Amino acid sequence: MTVLKIPKEDLKKIVSVFIREIGLFIFMVVVLFFDSIYFSENVREVQNILNFLMIVGFFIMYLRAVKRVQELMMYAVIIGFLGEYIFSKYLGMYTYRLANIPLYVPFGHAVLFARVFRFSKVSLVRKYHKSIEQFFGSIIILFASIYLLFFADVFGFIMTICVFLLLWKRPKDRLFFYTMYLLVAILEIGGTAFECWKWPNTAFGIFDFLPSNNPPSGISLFYFLLDIGSFVLYTQRNKMIWSRLKSIRKLKS
Repeated sequence: MTVLKIPKEDLKKIVSVFIREIGLFIFMVVVLFFDSIYFSENVREVQNILNFLMIVGFFIMYLRAVKRVQELMMYAVIIGFLGEYIFSKYLGMYTYRLANIPLYVPFGHAVLFARVFRFSKVSLVRKYHKSIEQFFGSIIILFASIYLLFFADVFGFIMTICVFLLLWKRPKDRLFFYTMYLLVAILEIGGTAFECWKWPNTAFGIFDFLPSNNPPSGISLFYFLLDIGSFVLYTQRNKMIWSRLKSIRKLKS
């Protein structure tokens, strides 16, 4: 018997890889409770503790990663900081509980980036990437459609369409970005449920013709800017290595 056109034994291994590489990060949704309004009002302010723990977690993973992933993680932190200030502070796309930029956010972006990157490069995952992509893609369509129909999330639905359009002619990137989409959705649902941050009722709080949910479904579109930016910086700094990789791919194809 197969599930998603993947033999049962291999499916178990893929699930195990997913849990190992990404499952622990999903636990961050629970940890976000400690930065919630309820917790801060009834216990104490612990955002700095979360910041410290995330930075420690970042460097533990950084030290265990290969050189390429280490470099990508550093770029992700830098771009994460810039992106947070542009989208949150300057454009007002969303607002954090204390109207600041918590340090655990950009460092968390980098950890999530590295985790998804490692998962998408596992040989067994790559072997069945088309089946996994089809499964993840179906979940994404269902998720965005539910948000559109039941929460009038036009903004999120349009962003989801943009995600599929961007990946239309980039099949090699689908596994990474579909996985990223789903994990971002989980984190956003948790973060907004605990009121760690909040999205306005319309896109950017300005465009009334684009009603939005809190959070919008396709917000991972903006995470892609971070991911793509990290890859671009890496390729620009390592042009010779990247040129060799492209030559090897051409020979294999």
